[in-house]
Amino acid sequence: MTVFAPDSLALNRKLPLWYQVSQSLRASILGRRPHEPLRLPTEGQLAEHYGVSVLTMRQALKELEQEGLISRHRRRGTFIEPAAQRGAPVRLLGSVDAIVAQQSGERATVLGHGPAPVPPELAEHFPGLDEIVEYRRLRCDEQSGEPTNWAQNAVRPDLADRIDLADLARWPMTKVLRDAVGVRIGRITDTVEARLADPETARLLSVPLLSPILHYTGVTYDAKGHVVDVARIRYRGDRFSFTVTVQA
Repeated sequence: MTVFAPDSLALNRKLPLWYQVSQSLRASILGRRPHEPLRLPTEGQLAEHYGVSVLTMRQALKELEQEGLISRHRRRGTFIEPAAQRGAPVRLLGSVDAIVAQQSGERATVLGHGPAPVPPELAEHFPGLDEIVEYRRLRCDEQSGEPTNWAQNAVRPDLADRIDLADLARWPMTKVLRDAVGVRIGRITDTVEARLADPETARLLSVPLLSPILHYTGVTYDAKGHVVDVARIRYRGDRFSFTVTVQA
């Protein structure tokens, strides 16, 4: 039987291995195309794929099973749950793969893209530039069709020339920049705050005007410390929570 092929992963030894593996596999699962298989490789095959022990792989799979993304059946194998709920809590533990995993999931509709003046509030991130390329996307739950969040990405023009819109319908911008465009991601600085829905957000997310939302801002830097993307994502307040785990 054909099995699902997850993405590869460069491990960071400063973070728990099981966590990195679970987040990388989570991103692969949530970005799965409809025609791709539901069956996952065996524990041993996945452990070899990620370069970790079977024990570490088992812990990572347990995390995904508890989240409801996979189901495990003795003698039959491990399978992706096609109807799994994608509106999971925002859980970050300090890795780029965690960001990718959180932003993966529902298919995105590109609402529009094109050159735009650098917004005043983002000018500090794009010194010397008068213009950026802005991408606007709406994500909806695959089962209900209900909108869950919408995003604005401000990207450097030299990188935008190499972005395929088809990739943005499947993957978050961070993954597109890293894996498709070839940007070496250095770090991402996140800010999450409670805000009230403005008219545009209320319309796109189908929520009442001035209802609470989670407003996420992610500033992505390349390995040289230059800003390559600023993401502003508005999450429905009734669908998401935010949790940060700090390792001792």
